Amino acid sequence: MAIKQKEKRPLHLANKMNIKKGDTVLIISGKDKGKEGTVSRALPQVSKVIVEGRNIVKKHVRPQGQTRQGGIIEKAMPLHVSNVMLKCTECGEATRVAHDRRPMGADQKERPVRICKKCNKVIEDRTRSS
Repeated sequence: MAIKQKEKRPLHLANKMNIKKGDTVLIISGKDKGKEGTVSRALPQVSKVIVEGRNIVKKHVRPQGQTRQGGIIEKAMPLHVSNVMLKCTECGEATRVAHDRRPMGADQKERPVRICKKCNKVIEDRTRSS
């Protein structure tokens, strides 16, 4: 019997995730429970994230002509977003995330920010350089 896969939704209808590319996360369940890593890719359409060096599986690949050699490769597979917890950039602890609008940038325009539930400080966005 085939396993029914979760349908991909268009990006404008995708789930909102509190975790973004570049965040440091703590894995709270699964075979890598208790380990930390950096999110290399976020997949909001299927509510998953890929963490560098975690959830590694061995995949058997066939050679494709002259371009790709066959063999066994190690690949990081996606984890469901509910199985990881964001680490705060200020207090360094795994935390839940709150959202707020705060004045930011040179123009002091109100922008949405993520806030640590433990220390109530803004979680820095590592992908932005502002």
